[in-house]
Parts: sequence; C-alpha cells; structure tokens
Amino acid sequence: MEYASIEREIRIEAAPAVVFEVVSSPEHLKQWWADEAEFAPVAGDSGRIGFHQDGGAVAWERFTVVDAQPPRLFSFRWTHADGEEAAPGNSFLVVFELEPEGAGTILRMTETGFRERGWSEAVAAQHHADHVSGWDFFLPRLPAVAEKAAR
Repeated sequence: MEYASIEREIRIEAAPAVVFEVVSSPEHLKQWWADEAEFAPVAGDSGRIGFHQDGGAVAWERFTVVDAQPPRLFSFRWTHADGEEAAPGNSFLVVFELEPEGAGTILRMTETGFRERGWSEAVAAQHHADHVSGWDFFLPRLPAVAEKAAR
C-alpha cells in the first residue's frame, strides 16, 4: 500500500472567501482543528499550532504558511516537533483548494510528506493512519464553522 497522500473533498454551504478565512485564520482554525494557533496567514510566515494533551500541557508543532491566495488556495507545512522549522523533507504539506459551486464551496484537501520524511514503511504507515483518522475527525467540523461565519 502507498502512504504518499491523504485526499478529502467536502462541500460547504459558504462562499469561498468565508471558507478561506476559516482554513487560514488562527481564530477560526482553533474552532475546528488545532486548540492553539499562532501565525499570520501570509506566505512565508512561520508560527506554531498546539494541541492540548492530558494534564493540560500543549503539544506545539511548527507551522509554516507555504501559499495564501484568497479565496482559492491556502497551504502550509507542519511538523510534530516544536524545535525545527517546517520545511520540505521534515514536514507534512497540507493544501486546501477552494472552488465555488453555486452559493457554496467545494474544498479539496491534500496532505503529503509521509514518504519524504525518510521513515521506514511501518513508521510511514503509522503516521499515515494517524493522520487519516485525524482528518476524518477534524474536517467534518469545518463546514459548521464556515456556515456560522457566513451568517
């Protein structure tokens, strides 16, 4: 089996400009994905996102905006280590492509970087499975946040 990418597509009842804001702004990101987010949604900006752990600690991960083209494209790299900058070869690349459809938006999400990390087959498979599970949990939360923001 190949663990090169994860691809998802969802329809959201909000305009692309609203959906772009929801996938690219830290305040909206915290409503459907990360618990903490510190970055500017500008290509080249580096920051971090955090997820609350048991006991209240935050696990911080490096986050670098790769591309921001409102209202159609937002992409970023992220690592699982707070110490190193997210760059090709040490991080995952997530791309959100937004396409208008009627009054709503088709969001296509792709995450890659599993092969580029140099991991063994077993390690790549485990990270891929973890991210599949994560995106299957978090992405369905995004439409409600976007639809609320559109009101």
